[in-house]
Amino acid sequence: MEQQSGNRMIKWAGGILSFIGAGHLTVGLLLSSASFGDWLSLQLWGHWWEDTKSANAFWANPAGFGLPLTLVGLLVVWMNRRGVVPPEFLAWTVLTWGAVCAVIVEPTPAPLVVAAAILLLRGIRSTAFENRSPLQVPTA
Repeated sequence: MEQQSGNRMIKWAGGILSFIGAGHLTVGLLLSSASFGDWLSLQLWGHWWEDTKSANAFWANPAGFGLPLTLVGLLVVWMNRRGVVPPEFLAWTVLTWGAVCAVIVEPTPAPLVVAAAILLLRGIRSTAFENRSPLQVPTA
């Protein structure tokens, strides 16, 4: 059975988001491996008053956006496989967040997040358009 173009867009958007999130988490953890000892020995307790390299590495990696972005991407792919169209607010939220990140910090993969969010939004809208009844009249 051939997939509709909207479903392919949603699938690709979810894959891109999960790839960026997993890549960020993996590379970040590899680069911050020297801090693992501090993390596991609870050296970060009370770090709010000290800006340490280990605390920064923790907040940028396991507590950063990599894992949630991976989960959002995987959820989009999972929903698409089951014929469930993700809600538009998800695409708009990721798009807004990615745009803010792209403007504030460079270099970053945030422009890819923006592209994936636009792809997701287009996929959601095209799927909604394809699934509407021919008797429905578009409203202005």
